[in-house]
Amino acid sequence: MKTVLFNTHDLVLLFTVYQCLLFALFLVTLKRGKRKTHLLLAAFLLSQAAIPMDNLINFGEMFRSIALDYSPNLFYSFGLAYWIEAPLLLFYIRSLIYKDYQFRRYDLLFFIPVILYTLYFANNWWLQDEASKIAALQGDTIANTPFVERAIYLFREIYRVACGILCLVELNNYQKQLKQQVAETESVDLTWLKILVVGFLIVRVIAVITALAIISAYEIGFYIDHEAIGLSSNYAVMLIVSGLIFFSAGYSAIFRGIDSQLSPATTKDKPKIDPRQVEKITRYMQLNKPYLNHLLTLENLANQLDISPRVLSHIINHHFNKNFFEFINHYRIEESKLLLESESNRKTTMLDIMDAAGFNSKATFNTFFKKLVGKTPTQYRKDYWE
Repeated sequence: MKTVLFNTHDLVLLFTVYQCLLFALFLVTLKRGKRKTHLLLAAFLLSQAAIPMDNLINFGEMFRSIALDYSPNLFYSFGLAYWIEAPLLLFYIRSLIYKDYQFRRYDLLFFIPVILYTLYFANNWWLQDEASKIAALQGDTIANTPFVERAIYLFREIYRVACGILCLVELNNYQKQLKQQVAETESVDLTWLKILVVGFLIVRVIAVITALAIISAYEIGFYIDHEAIGLSSNYAVMLIVSGLIFFSAGYSAIFRGIDSQLSPATTKDKPKIDPRQVEKITRYMQLNKPYLNHLLTLENLANQLDISPRVLSHIINHHFNKNFFEFINHYRIEESKLLLESESNRKTTMLDIMDAAGFNSKATFNTFFKKLVGKTPTQYRKDYWE
């Protein structure tokens, strides 16, 4: 049998569907980890599986004939996933970076576009009689598409880009808030997550370009090869989904979430600073040295002091004029100076000094030491003992 059933483009779409469905099934049945995060990622992957199915049914010869024999309603219906996948990725990112993430009522606003489009689509396709649908499909070409459909397509892609930008905003806010709650950030590697978000954002920007190219070709008369642009995004999605699966399987389980309620207080709601609490914090830091714990967090320290994390964060930010990261590592640098000045540590390695002072990152140790002391730890010890 030498008949070619699928071309390379179809195989790319099929592989994307396969890996999305397989990993979504794995996430749904996974017992460990954050259940909400797993379910959101599974829902996102299912929407990503529906999108190539939409392409296969509408443009793949083999799938088109099968779908036509089964039900004309299969055409265009999977395209609803375009409206859903963008907010699902945003919710997944939020659930990953915020350990206390809960859906808010305003999150429903993200589903208004898909609700409105579903109503429009149901009236203009699902509720039509079958003969009208078959007649429309027989004459269905991009050139015959009404302008209103092109405009909706363009709006949809712009909406998806906007959701992608919001994902980047969330990651940027996470990086800022992370230092308010943890004293060690080296283990939190956002590289893969940023690559994934930027990757999907690029795919959506390509989709906007494709929509504009179609309008240019059939409404203005200036032809741009929109088919080639669209095909390139299919290959990009396959690679990005593979990367998403790798990241989620390898990193999301150990990803450090933060408490979204512990961001620095605004001018309106910031509480007054109690001098007794400031004294309590200072004395505790000096006598108990909690900063020697490599994994110390704002929540841990607040529990030790019997102070609410929000109040403690406010005092550190507005009385000590530091974020939590700077506050704890300042004490660690002072501890490392004492260790370097000790006769018994003259031959001790810098890694041991770093570890004894509470650091578990050489980069953070060296950077902070040079920033606060004005010289490297090695130079400081050398100058002290000369």
